[in-house]
Amino acid sequence: MNEETLSPLVQLVDDDAAVRDALSLLIGTVGLRVKAWADPQAFLREFDREAVGAIVLDVRMPGLGGLAVLEQLVAGGADQPVVMLTGHGTVEMCRRAFKAGAAEFLEKPVDDERLLEALQQAIRQHVHSRERRQGDREAREKHGQLSPREREVLALIVEGLTNKEIGKALGLSPRTVEAHRAHLFEKLEAPSLAQLIRRYAALVDAGTA
Repeated sequence: MNEETLSPLVQLVDDDAAVRDALSLLIGTVGLRVKAWADPQAFLREFDREAVGAIVLDVRMPGLGGLAVLEQLVAGGADQPVVMLTGHGTVEMCRRAFKAGAAEFLEKPVDDERLLEALQQAIRQHVHSRERRQGDREAREKHGQLSPREREVLALIVEGLTNKEIGKALGLSPRTVEAHRAHLFEKLEAPSLAQLIRRYAALVDAGTA
């Protein structure tokens, strides 16, 4: 990923040019990049799904409404949080938006502070989500590079067995177990036992299920 992909980006989708201009200026005041879209269809075709950030989506637009756009985003696997805006909100519309996966639902004229707070919170959550996904992906790759014996030793470490107990279970000397243990921490790049267990317990469980 390049630097721009990693820098938070707010995708703003609204058919009203005045609203796009005003909200772009507002969002830019807190240092966030903004890309504005007038056409929801073009947005769905072309927006950067790898970008870290959030989406601001107007509910009422000609052609394809905001709720339909949200549903397509979710169906297509987009993981950016969506803040919905509407000038004519109803309880039912709000309920549908949250049920479809919206992070927030705000009425126009939107309160500047509420919108900025909602965006910053959504982006923080998205950054953390992407970091977890990246960490999980790296953990799976490292786990896949282990030998069958190393996976056995790892599984027993995660279960909480001592080197002596692991050696007895696998028919290995404590010194051999100790060597395997050291290699595991090095290959998996785990700085502590707690980190090792947190990163790999789920993979170990999946492998033995």
